[in-house]
Order: sequence, then C-alpha cells, then structure tokens
Amino acid sequence: MTNNKNDEFVFLPLGGLGEIGMNAALYGFGPKAKRKWILVDLGVAFAGPDLPGIELILPDIAFAQSIRKDLLGLVITHAHEDHIGAIAHLWPRLGCPVYATRFAASLLEARRLSEPGAPDVPLHIVGAGATLELGPFSVEFVPVSHSIPESCSLAIRTPLGTVVHTGDWKIDPGPVVGWQTDEARFKAIGDEGVLALICDSTNILREGSSPSESEVAVKLRELIATATGRVLVTTFASNVARLRTVAEAAAAAGRSCVLVGRSMERVAEVARECGHLDGLPPFLGPDAYARLPRDRIVVLATGSQGESRAAMARIAEDGHPGVKLAPGDRVIFSSRPIPGNEKSINQILNGLARQGIEVITDRDGLVHASGHPRRDEVRRMYEWVRPKLAIPAHGEAVHIAEHAKFALEQGAQTVIKTTNGDVVLLAPGNPGLIDEAPHGRLYTDGNIIVSSDDEAIRQRTRLAFAGVISVGIAMTSKGELAGDPDVVMEGIPARTGAGKPMDQIVDRAIFETLDTMPKPRRRDADAVSESIEKAIRSAMRNVWGKRPVVHVLVMMV
Repeated sequence: MTNNKNDEFVFLPLGGLGEIGMNAALYGFGPKAKRKWILVDLGVAFAGPDLPGIELILPDIAFAQSIRKDLLGLVITHAHEDHIGAIAHLWPRLGCPVYATRFAASLLEARRLSEPGAPDVPLHIVGAGATLELGPFSVEFVPVSHSIPESCSLAIRTPLGTVVHTGDWKIDPGPVVGWQTDEARFKAIGDEGVLALICDSTNILREGSSPSESEVAVKLRELIATATGRVLVTTFASNVARLRTVAEAAAAAGRSCVLVGRSMERVAEVARECGHLDGLPPFLGPDAYARLPRDRIVVLATGSQGESRAAMARIAEDGHPGVKLAPGDRVIFSSRPIPGNEKSINQILNGLARQGIEVITDRDGLVHASGHPRRDEVRRMYEWVRPKLAIPAHGEAVHIAEHAKFALEQGAQTVIKTTNGDVVLLAPGNPGLIDEAPHGRLYTDGNIIVSSDDEAIRQRTRLAFAGVISVGIAMTSKGELAGDPDVVMEGIPARTGAGKPMDQIVDRAIFETLDTMPKPRRRDADAVSESIEKAIRSAMRNVWGKRPVVHVLVMMV
C-alpha cells in the first residue's frame, strides 16, 4: 500500500461514542475530497418511556449516504443488536457489501427470512483470522471472547498506520462457546506498531477481571441440580454459551430443556447450524411444557431485561398461554440489568414474588458474567498492542472520561475524548479533531423511520404529558351556534381537585368565549377556533395546572 502527501487517515463515529449502543464508526483514507471509507457496525439502541410509540433508535447516517459511492463496505464485529440491529432499516440507503463471520451473517439472513419486506443484503462471510482487502484498507479479523459467538476485533491497516478497533470483547480462558481472545495475535500486531487503539469502555469503572463463562456454568449446574420444582432461566437470547450451559446442566439433572421466545429460538437454530450446539439434544418447544413433570423441566425464556412483549413479562403476571409457575419453582435471572431497564425488571421480580416463586439474581451468586473487559483486562490489551494514540469508545461520558485517564496511565502518548460526529485525524501529523460531520438519531415509528426532531415526536410527548381535547362546533352565517358543541377528551382527569366535572369547565370556556365575541368575529371560523383553543387551555391551566393539546374544528353552515 502506498500513499501520497495529501492522504489522511480519519475516524468518524456516527454512534456508540458517549453512549452504550447504536454503534457505527466510519474510517476514511485519502485526500479530503477523495477519501475512501469503510463503516464498522450499524447498530441500534432501544427507546425508553420518554419516547412514546418509538421502539428503536438508529444512528443518523446522512454523512455515510453522502459518500456512499466511496463506501467500500460495512464490516461487522459481532452479531449483537447494538452492532447489527440497524442494518435491515438503513442498509438500503448505503447499498454497500457487508462482511461478517458466519454466525453474524446467518443471524442476519434468518431475520430477513422472518421479516416480510426486509432487504436482501449482500452478505460476505469472513473467517476468524482472515484479512479483507478493501481499497486502501487491509482489515484483519482478530478472534476475541464475548457474550455471543464469533466476535472479532479489527486490525485496520493503512499506509499511514494501523488501528485496532476492539469492538466488544473480554479475556475468558473458558468461554464455553466461541473463541478465546487471541493474545498472541494482538501481541504480534503490537510488535508491528499500532497507531491507535479504539477500545471498549463499558466496564472501565470496575476493578479486576470479568468472571469466566465456565465459572457461571458451575453455579448454574448447582442451582439446577438442587431444584425440586420447575426451573426457569432467563438470559439474553444471543448468549449461546449460556444456552449451552443451561442445556448441559438440565441434561445432567435428568431434565428436558424448553425454549420460550422467538428470538431465542432463532438464535438457537442459527447456533446449531454453525456448530455451536453440537452434541446437545434438540431443544423442546413451549408445547412440551404442560406434559413434562415439574422436576423434569428447565425453561429458557426471553425477557431478562423486562421487555414488555417478551416471555418473562407475561409469565410474571401469570398471563403466558403456555408457561405457568407455582410456589416451589425457581427462576434464575442469568443477566445483569442494562442501565435504564431496572424499573421494568423490578416489575417482573415483583410479579414473581407475588406468585411465591423463588427468584435468584446476580446479587445471590455468580449466575452471570459480562462480555466486556474490566480494568485488568483493558490493561493487558494496552500491554499487548502498545498504541501511540487511544480513543475510548463504547461508553457513556463517565466511562469515556475514566478510560481516558486510564489510557494515559498505560503509556498512551495521546488520548482523544471524542463523540458522535467528530472527525478525528489519526495521521499524519498531530492527531486531533479537524471537523464535524452531520450526525444524530433516527427513530423507528411503526414501519416508518423518522428524524429525532420530527414534529410528531414532540407532539406525542405533549399528548402523553397532558392529553388532548377535541372540539367540533357548527356556526351559522349569522354567527350563531347551529347545535351543541361536540367535545371529546382523552387523557384528561374526569374531575377537578374540587370535584367539579372537567367537561363542565370545557363547556363554560366555550360558551363564555362565544358570548364575549362580537358577531362579526363569530362569522370567522379561524377566529372562533383560535379564541376557543386559548380559552380552554387557560381554563385547564387554572383548574389542573396543565395545558393539554386542544383542537377546535369550526364549520360554517
């Protein structure tokens, strides 16, 4: 690979910096006006209650669209939703080839086949340790341990230097399923010389090293072996190592393993096709649950993060059509709450407690291990690759700040704290911020993708806060009422704090407004509508302290 004096090597995150989730990062090489680009990952974040009606948050890829003719490919580090979940929604805007390991590619294809209208994305399978040549970029897939099979870091080589983009990783000597982190390969890359390390910051606030999946397996085998009633284990659907551990523990205890949840069934099917569940008997479906004795069953269920439509939420409220629990049964949450999900998870825990179910979480024992590195593991990565420049990634502001201090302690000459939209010059010369690109968030609203500043989102938030009042009025050409106004209220309390019916407050505002308007203005539909809207909002504020959305339709007859 050769370069000319005008070439630059830049990094441009569109998602995943200053936040956990929604990962998408561009790397560019060449003169400013003629750069070639690769995109690493294209993931989602999940919307909370502050965005009513919104399910997924996607990175705004307007800049990637603007350079799509120079976009050489989308390279996937692993198959978690926060790294691949936006592909089905946004790939049609890019149209580039997609490169991934077999498991990630198979999971993307399985999803496409199960979702009508999903785009037929050109998937190219890349093996562990393989190197992909894309224009000025040479991209090596370096195997790492993580909580999903076939995860890889990327060594991105250019004529101006090499970047190690870790993706999500940890050091696990006993991963149960998948690869161990390839220490020897990272050391060899470090010996070549590493310009920059762009590294996972998720667990940088935690001392020590993350526990191994094999340690979790020991505890889960114990809990399943000592149970007297049914056992239900809920975990991330994508954690194939955990699925294998539970299935092996069930078999050792003479129990059958039942899968409940479509996403888990899909992952298990792909994992079996890829050989990650070899040697295990087939999982049973929910229809087998009712015919198995209580002491001969283990259920693997989705919904460990409190998802309202997943199996656990319905089981906790005794509303699942096929899975019923009873006192004496044991539920194991083999997961940790993702920040923001605590309230919905607690609702499930309370529902199980009301049913008299024994609940075991990570507060009670080693039933979960993170897929991300703690400080000692991150320290070892710095020792292996010895980067000149460090850019903390995959974390919120507090993680980025702590990782920046940590990187300097590990010998990095320069640390850049950056965020989405920053164009970072990696080489040549002094690294730093040189520009800002369009960036932001998109939302999935039903089957439509909208901008985060879409007026409908703001309106919906207002509706959720203070409700809506709709008024229909018919006026004659003489400015008289042609009939009684029609009033519909949604999300409005029935009575005031003093006990007066709220509809009477609205009626009074309407009639008092009309009575005080001169007849010429009552012949103007727009004037009548505007005056009544203001009067109703004012009256609501006086008796309720809130201003609802008010719509008034005036028809002249």
